[in-house]
Amino acid sequence: MSDWITIAIPKGRILEESVALFGTIGIDCRELLSDSRKLIFENPVLKLRYMIVRATDVPTYVEYGSADLGIVGKDTLMEQCKDVYEPLDLKFGYCRMMVAEPATMAKADDPSSWSHIRIATKYPHVTESYFAARGVQVEIIKLYGSIELAPLVGLSDRIVDLVSTGETMRQNGLVEVETIAEITTRLIVNRASLKTKNKRISAIIEGLEQQLTTC
Repeated sequence: MSDWITIAIPKGRILEESVALFGTIGIDCRELLSDSRKLIFENPVLKLRYMIVRATDVPTYVEYGSADLGIVGKDTLMEQCKDVYEPLDLKFGYCRMMVAEPATMAKADDPSSWSHIRIATKYPHVTESYFAARGVQVEIIKLYGSIELAPLVGLSDRIVDLVSTGETMRQNGLVEVETIAEITTRLIVNRASLKTKNKRISAIIEGLEQQLTTC
């Protein structure tokens, strides 16, 4: 099955948009949206295999060659720094990676005066790099969920997290004070696969690029 192409697609919010986008270039993978508990789906006619994995695992499967292609958010790529090729911004799943703090603190706060701060985040590598570049010492507390809770209970002064509408932050009394990056979904490729399966992979990349250009 060495001539097959394997694509790692994450569970969750970007799955439907990924399936729709692939459909525009003749890759019908609507089966991935079924209620099945299967993790691997195969299309023998197109010689395509789809793996359903956690978003944070997509770069690992692609880097090690278990998947030839992957779809993943830019935030995950920034945090993990995997050795993969990133040819396309798929332009969906937009959000912002922000620094936020309690609204009561923000009233008298000046980010340019920060020298040592404590931050809770799912993104310790990105956070450390961002503040190191500004010469700010940062104590990082890594959390895996409900990051907005940390300032409310005194675990941290501020947080770094993804924001879409900002409603969750507002409801928890937090305000955005700095933008670290704007995030969208990306297509990534295993570097060895790009050489050994260049014709097929390039056709997929070019097809997607054409669709994104005309949208």
